[in-house]
Amino acid sequence: MDGRTGMGVGGTGPGGSTDEIAQLMPVPAGESRHGSTLHRQIEDIVARLSIPGSPVQRRGPRGGFKTISAPFSDGGDEIDLDRTLEQLLEPGPLDASRVIVRQRRRKRRALALLVDTSGSMRGERAKTTVVAACALAREFAYEELAMIAFWSDAAMLIEFGAPVDPRRLLHALLALPGEGLTNLSFPLEVAARALAARSAHEGRAMLLSDCIHNAGPDPRIWAARLPRLDVLLEVSREHDPALGRDLAHEGRGRVMRINSYRDVAVAINRAFAP
Repeated sequence: MDGRTGMGVGGTGPGGSTDEIAQLMPVPAGESRHGSTLHRQIEDIVARLSIPGSPVQRRGPRGGFKTISAPFSDGGDEIDLDRTLEQLLEPGPLDASRVIVRQRRRKRRALALLVDTSGSMRGERAKTTVVAACALAREFAYEELAMIAFWSDAAMLIEFGAPVDPRRLLHALLALPGEGLTNLSFPLEVAARALAARSAHEGRAMLLSDCIHNAGPDPRIWAARLPRLDVLLEVSREHDPALGRDLAHEGRGRVMRINSYRDVAVAINRAFAP
């Protein structure tokens, strides 16, 4: 994948889409572009979220289960009669390895978190972005996490399989420009392709944005290609609730309204509820 989408610069397509070209940018390595006061406030919030018993914390993996057929080993697994009969009809010695049983194995989860860092997400909204990112980084510490920051372009802050350093993540988020238009389609495309490579996992994506889409093609197309998409809709200022609902509907997920960083933990719990 070359990190680009669209057909050219300029022009407006149906449904408010445009043919802007988006690009996957390198992760910034500079200093925070936000004020030192906001930086300290966010660090304090993230530190308080690390207190044991935080509502976003869980014990053990929470992925779903899959059933596989495998040769018998010590245990109380259910016998797969059809597969066992097939094995017994084959020539060869009769032993326990020819008894096939059904086993339930927990699937690891894979989450792609897409965080809006465009011009409309500055100031207090930046707190919400960073708190959600750090909370989910901790929640998925022993599973699979990818994190994509986006504006008119996007940056892959964490790739699937890479170790997560919460402090580096915090600094990377605060070093992003916090400006420009909002292309929702491109990060959804990046997430869909990344999750497709994790097909053995229980995959899903989570979008944190005001859903004011003003660059790139219709994002509903890529939302529909995700295994699941939940939307954390930031509503403290201007936002697009209709598009937020559409994206969650296409992605077979839920919409959670967030008015400030204080709503993040409850919204994440609701997203992962049965």
